[in-house]
Amino acid sequence: MRADPAGPGPGLAGKPRPLLLTPRRWPVRWRLAGVSAGLTFVILVCVAVVVGRLTSDRLNNDFRTDTAEVASNLALQLTTRYPAGDFDPSFQGLPTSGESVVRLLDSSGDVVDQTAGAPDFGTLAPSGEAVQIADWEVATNPINTSIAALNSNAPVLVQYARNRTELEATIGRLWLLLIGGVIGGTLLATLAGLAVANRAMSPVASLTGAARRIATTRDPSLKIPQPESDDEVAELARTLEEMLAALDAARAETEAVVEAQREFVADASHELRTPLTSILANLELLEIEIDDPDDAEVLAGALGSTRRMRHLVSDLLLLARADAGRIGSRREIDLAKVATAALTELRPLATEHRLSSRIEAEPHVLANADEIHRLVLNLLDNAVRHTPPGSAIELGLSSDGSTARIEVADDGPGVPESLRDQVFSRFARGDGPSDVRGDPGTGLGLAIVSAVAESHGGSVAVGESRFGGALFSVELPLAAPAERAGGHPDQQPADGQKPRDSISPSI
Repeated sequence: MRADPAGPGPGLAGKPRPLLLTPRRWPVRWRLAGVSAGLTFVILVCVAVVVGRLTSDRLNNDFRTDTAEVASNLALQLTTRYPAGDFDPSFQGLPTSGESVVRLLDSSGDVVDQTAGAPDFGTLAPSGEAVQIADWEVATNPINTSIAALNSNAPVLVQYARNRTELEATIGRLWLLLIGGVIGGTLLATLAGLAVANRAMSPVASLTGAARRIATTRDPSLKIPQPESDDEVAELARTLEEMLAALDAARAETEAVVEAQREFVADASHELRTPLTSILANLELLEIEIDDPDDAEVLAGALGSTRRMRHLVSDLLLLARADAGRIGSRREIDLAKVATAALTELRPLATEHRLSSRIEAEPHVLANADEIHRLVLNLLDNAVRHTPPGSAIELGLSSDGSTARIEVADDGPGVPESLRDQVFSRFARGDGPSDVRGDPGTGLGLAIVSAVAESHGGSVAVGESRFGGALFSVELPLAAPAERAGGHPDQQPADGQKPRDSISPSI
């Protein structure tokens, strides 16, 4: 398979290559610093090579020149010191240093005299120029003395040699200094590149932080920081600001449309209840008066459809008003009484199930009694609908001092984990072989439970009960002491009086 040329690509063993080996995956500041360091390294290497070569050549030339000059001066001194007819072959008194040696040779190339430890350089032509032999720089010069006046072993050549060890050490220190300069300069260029890149990327980092805050809060009305300089980053910031302004306007328009739709659905559902109630009453009256079995069967079908429609409209009305934020009047209620009433109401419809209650506390909550009644009734109805005959269903009520907890547990097949995130969605159905109701339901029962709980500041959850079946739990905040003592501004004046905006239609 051919790797994508733009991507990092796998290594030879099929594994992803490390980040350091894939510069295209580096952050921008790293790449900027890397380019700066790379260019600086190349420039410093070129400069170091040129300077090192020129300097080492100059040192070698100076060393060679000095050696040749000293050899020439020695030859001149010997000529002056030992004139014709008075030549002393003694070597004493010749000027030499510890790193240099002198050799005097006769016409046959034999050594007449030399300094201690002088190596044998062989016979060299007396050119006067210095040549390198091993670790020595050697220059050979003739002694200008009348040969006729000399005895047979009189020196006619002088060899002056200097050890190159100190020179090579100096050149080595020079190259070491240049290499250190290249490395140090590259490191400084890298740090400087990172500093410049960080400074250059700081406006981008500010834009990234602002974008992250907007993504977290989902609030496009937040402002984008504007850089001080008018450059490409500033242009990007202005473009993002314009985009967010357009998104904010679009969101406001969408929310307005959605809110209008919610208001319409809530109002339409409310208005539909009256004609449906009238139709249902008339159909019930006709059912009493009709004696024909065929007509009675048709009328029974119409009555069933009308009841289901009224039930669906009631569910939609409750959800629509919850979505629209229409909160019904609330007062402090005894949660145990409301839950027990819902259980009592369901008993006639669940004769094939074993219903029980476990009331561990009698908490008081600030809520709409009809909505909480509907919540408990839907939980119990859901348990009856989705468990086989003979199943046990338990209604539990407890309190931990700040929260009231309503639980409905059964020993049925339970809710699969894959469906637990969906059971509170609207029109979600989990029909199975354990369902005992003839009608499929509207799929809004648990959605109403979730909407009522959230509108009261609570939460819902589903899990596994201690019986092995499903466990639905609702947590509601308890009424504050101040509310229990002084009431609530939306408190109902008396029990049994339903507020105008109550969102709890009966089943």
